[in-house]
Amino acid sequence: MLGRLARQHDPKVLVGFETADDAGVYQLTPDLALVQTVDFFTPIVDDPFIFGAIAATNALSDVYAMGGQPLSALTLVCFPDGGDVKVLEEMLAGGLSKMVEANCTVIGGHSIRDPEIKLGYAVTGTIHPQKVLANSRAKVGDRLVLTKAIGTGVISTAIKRGQANIEWISAATASMTTLNKAAAELVTGGFAVHAMTDVTGFGLIGHAREMAIGSGVSLQLFASQVRLLPGALECVRAGFIPGGLNANRDFAEGCVQYGDGISADVVTLLYDPQTAGGLLISVASPDAGRLVSALHNSGVPAAAIGDVTERERARIRVQP
Repeated sequence: MLGRLARQHDPKVLVGFETADDAGVYQLTPDLALVQTVDFFTPIVDDPFIFGAIAATNALSDVYAMGGQPLSALTLVCFPDGGDVKVLEEMLAGGLSKMVEANCTVIGGHSIRDPEIKLGYAVTGTIHPQKVLANSRAKVGDRLVLTKAIGTGVISTAIKRGQANIEWISAATASMTTLNKAAAELVTGGFAVHAMTDVTGFGLIGHAREMAIGSGVSLQLFASQVRLLPGALECVRAGFIPGGLNANRDFAEGCVQYGDGISADVVTLLYDPQTAGGLLISVASPDAGRLVSALHNSGVPAAAIGDVTERERARIRVQP
């Protein structure tokens, strides 16, 4: 819909909405630009503190995905009239805990009465204009690195239905409350990284598609190299499929080609909408191994999952 609207022509806009990137980037001076993003959603776990932490982690991720440093945030809250204010306090405390961890200052916000709880943040960060990591600059020959396991969407669906076991919940919660800060700081510290995005609501395939189209290339993914959260496959087999997964698949599968021998359940998870997912990094092949090792040494469970290839009819090829 944004693509049908009249576009403002401002030369200071370094990244707008043309390539469906993670955040907007607006240049202030030759050495300074703002990174701006906003995200909010309904609860996906029962614990209000953890929900707040997940909401903050998710909102901050878009700044990290551009290579930026979060600076300040505004809180967005929808809360029921007459709701338990202790729940609201716990939500805000959880979010604040992650903002403090990110050295990002909450300077205000806005709240409205709404029967359905929602929480999120508008985050502003900073970046050097020449160091922006857009999603549209992947180069042929690059390796693709993913910094987190996938599966939060199906596990969250199991949680909502009261069917998730404690191990699944613990692993998914740990993933969704882990900032992409450490990964982003490493990525911007001397590696030949050409493009980056975070894997969130459109799933791995959806965000890979954006990178491929924006960069004018095709991507090859190896399904066996994509790490899955504990319980993710069990959730798919039990039918805990979120509506967003089906929507992602309906939208993006037309540009995907599958190799032989890939598990149908794993294919399903490639479309799973993630909350506070990992970074998908397009890095020059000679630097890929060194980057993965550095991420592992920092406690980031990264894996090389594919390659950037010349543009083909299929934007994404999934191999076993």
